[in-house]
Amino acid sequence: MIFTATLSTIATLNLYFTGALAAFDSVSQVAANNVVYINSATDYCMIVPSTPATNIGDSERPGGEQTFCTNPYDPSLQGTFPSDFFQAGKAAYVAGSGVNGQPFVQLTGCINVGSIDRLNAADFGGQYDSNGGEGGMGNPQGSACLGFQFYVELMEPAANRACLKCCDDPADCPVTMDTDGCQAVIPGNYFDCNS
Repeated sequence: MIFTATLSTIATLNLYFTGALAAFDSVSQVAANNVVYINSATDYCMIVPSTPATNIGDSERPGGEQTFCTNPYDPSLQGTFPSDFFQAGKAAYVAGSGVNGQPFVQLTGCINVGSIDRLNAADFGGQYDSNGGEGGMGNPQGSACLGFQFYVELMEPAANRACLKCCDDPADCPVTMDTDGCQAVIPGNYFDCNS
């Protein structure tokens, strides 16, 4: 009986894992600690600094970044965001078509900076992306958004704000505006993050 329950539990977990990542055909093509994705406002992975209390700009170096997820699919390589990383009622998930009709998904909103130890609350932020950085190799290099060709992510701890957009058209994920902030790079709902 215990053996049957264990097999049943494994089958259930396998179905959940398969279902949760079914939309992502590139899971095995990208290192689990170098990936982002957006499945909903409560199911996502983002890049954060790999060490505590680090400025985003200071983390932009080989080994300085790590993937954190709300539902890690490889807990040995990915950190776990608490359920309140995005403030309650202050996260907006949008799936749509971009400027040239290609699909995109985005997550914008207000974050609880102190909910993970990786962010410096006084940091004005920085950008991670799939095709910027040195030689256009991404920052972190080789990073990708599952199910899409491009992504751009900004973390702005001092403003309690973060945003992530995954897209198939680079025009929808600009990587040359890294000092302009979330609201310029990824237009969307940012609520009132300082209240």
